Amino acid sequence: MNTELVLSNAAKEFGGFEPQKFIHSALEFQQLLMLYESGIKQLTTKCEILEDEFESKHQRNPISTISSRIKEPVSIIEKLQRKNLELTLENIVGKLYDVAGIRITCPFISDVYHVMKMLLNQEDVSLIKVKDYIKNPKKNGYRSLHVIVKVGVYFSDQKRDIPVEIQIRTIAMDFWASLEHQLHYKKDYKMPEDVEQELRAIADTISNTDLRMQNIAKNLPDFTDYTPQD
Repeated sequence: MNTELVLSNAAKEFGGFEPQKFIHSALEFQQLLMLYESGIKQLTTKCEILEDEFESKHQRNPISTISSRIKEPVSIIEKLQRKNLELTLENIVGKLYDVAGIRITCPFISDVYHVMKMLLNQEDVSLIKVKDYIKNPKKNGYRSLHVIVKVGVYFSDQKRDIPVEIQIRTIAMDFWASLEHQLHYKKDYKMPEDVEQELRAIADTISNTDLRMQNIAKNLPDFTDYTPQD
């Protein structure tokens, strides 16, 4: 969606420009982003501690990389509009769970689920929702495990539970997702069907490669397999 159009529609929702109201809303929004940044710091620290533990105590590390982001204000407005929601702080907090996001890449598919389990085992991390696009890929071939959680963050005068979306996927899945995102640099351009089919085929090939690499690893001596035990 065009950025100017998004901002124009947002301005209309405010019902005209009122300086004091605008300043107050801007300060509240800035404070809200601070809360989300704090949630990201809390979860990132947890992941880094797990990384350090695996580096020092175990034969291999199921975490390859950790990155994070806060959704851009224009993207937040755009998503509220797509959901036909008013532009309010209450709707941002209560209706959008992906304002704060962390992405974790792992060497193998089994590592993805192991990392999720380790994070959810922590007392101050509570599960809101899991979207498993590895077992149920999106139509375009996208694969990843999306875990929406609330993490407890302690401030000077209170504890707040901050929603954060954690995307966990293999290095190979991340490779496909990153390149597919680059191909969609024009948001208003619809890919031809034959290109979409080719992207899905490549995603399937990468998925099969993931499985083959995991099977090879399982047959190596002393390889630590984190496949969940039923």
